Amino acid sequence: MTAPPIHPVEAAARALVGVRFRLHGREPVQGLDCVGLVAAATGRAAPTGYGWRSGDERRVAALLDERFARGEDRPGAVMLLRAGPGQLHLAIRVSDGIVHADAGLARVAWRPGAPPWPVLGYWRGEG
Repeated sequence: MTAPPIHPVEAAARALVGVRFRLHGREPVQGLDCVGLVAAATGRAAPTGYGWRSGDERRVAALLDERFARGEDRPGAVMLLRAGPGQLHLAIRVSDGIVHADAGLARVAWRPGAPPWPVLGYWRGEG
């Protein structure tokens, strides 16, 4: 019996684990932030002009709506999370956790299980 195929966005996100963190980073060789990670894993253009802290959930959701269709919690989904007061965060759902750009660890990291932050929405990373 063979394992089910891995979702292409999940595979792309996992391949970026270990890339260094860089605010506004868009190229894996130079570093990625959470927006750059999502752009690199999905092959979509990343928005610009955002700050380190942005609590405007509706604005960020609208930017995601421009690039992705709304989705559900499944591997390959783009996740919008509330990481703290005034701080939104993006991650990619993988089959056994999330992949996200972790500023504290200074790299893109895999985190097992459910995310430690409230999930504000899911978008389909493909199509």
